[in-house]
Amino acid sequence: RPFKVDNQSKLQLVTDASSTDKVPVSLHISILHRWKNYWIRGVLSLAMISGFFLIIYMGPIASAYSCLICALSHHLIVYHSYELPWFRTLSWYFLICVNYFFYGETLADYFGALVQREEPLQFLARYHRFISFALYLAGFCMFVLSLVKKHYRLQFYMFAWTHVTLLIVVTQSHLVIQNLFEGMIWFIVPISIVICNDIMAYLFGFFFGRTPLIKLSPKKTWEGFIGGFFSTVVFGFILAYLLSQFQYCVCPVGFNSETNKFTVECEPPDIFVMQEYTLPAVLQNTLKWKTVNLYPFQIHSIFLSSFASLIGPFGGFFASGFKRAFKIKDFADTIPGHGGIMDRFDCQYLMATFTHVYIASFIRGPNPSKVLQQLLMLQPEQQLSIFHTLHSHLRERDMLPPAANQAE
Repeated sequence: RPFKVDNQSKLQLVTDASSTDKVPVSLHISILHRWKNYWIRGVLSLAMISGFFLIIYMGPIASAYSCLICALSHHLIVYHSYELPWFRTLSWYFLICVNYFFYGETLADYFGALVQREEPLQFLARYHRFISFALYLAGFCMFVLSLVKKHYRLQFYMFAWTHVTLLIVVTQSHLVIQNLFEGMIWFIVPISIVICNDIMAYLFGFFFGRTPLIKLSPKKTWEGFIGGFFSTVVFGFILAYLLSQFQYCVCPVGFNSETNKFTVECEPPDIFVMQEYTLPAVLQNTLKWKTVNLYPFQIHSIFLSSFASLIGPFGGFFASGFKRAFKIKDFADTIPGHGGIMDRFDCQYLMATFTHVYIASFIRGPNPSKVLQQLLMLQPEQQLSIFHTLHSHLRERDMLPPAANQAE
């Protein structure tokens, strides 16, 4: 039976048809966009991991230089179009001063034998802190002289911003290098588990993510957070087992005065020597094992991995809140799909600080080589006085062989 359709009904039919056609297309585009972003992030992640392995292969000194370069590249002073007198010059001047202070301290602390051989280095090491403070005072005076009446507020704002940036970036990159000099394993494992957590949290969130984790990062999910935690603990435990077997990874960096080269040779510390552990009764009944052989560092890796998975992401949340405050998506667009270099290091710095504190609190003990380096920097009369004091102390405790007492 024929029927009439008015113009309004035709318009409604066309609108409904067009809307039903658009829904699958928009959904298809969204899926393609997600997979394209996943592909870009995956390829560039492999490229960055390859670069990380290349740096490790080049040795601890090359790794330290890489950290220094990263510290320089992270000098996030926002220049914009501010025409402030001497602002750019002073910003880089303060950056150089702070790096000189921190890395000069590290050089004197870890490589005393090298410092002792060079007369200029002895002078710089002896008066290092005074020189650093004098350099800072020069910059401070230059800043005061550069003040212009119409820019007072902005100049002090940028002066404070410069110091906060230096505190966050340079200080923590300095801790990364100190961790590295304790042994490459303290550099490789913390960085690797943060990378692992970032990748696994992204993968679990991409495939299984349903529940939002925090409003600061809408794409973060509980599924990704939990999946990243367990994956990172397992990865860190296995990586710790593999690296603990290599002297190159476990020995602190030192300077050999005979060969004039930096070395990583030593007797492996106790935490990198295989030991037998008795399992709790519950695990004995479940696994049918009474004991297991582990490197003590594997147990430490569980705490490092737990921090990287549970607390480390808050460094990323902090960066997300910071970017939202300034209405920017990323700190830069250097790495497609990842943002800038700082976007990749937001969790690394927090992890480096924790690792440094962990080593100082639970790992590091008295270091005979550092004590010897400090003794060699004393005057001959002071060295002789210490020798007699130590000799008397050892004799009172009957720790000297009879031949030494007779020779005296």
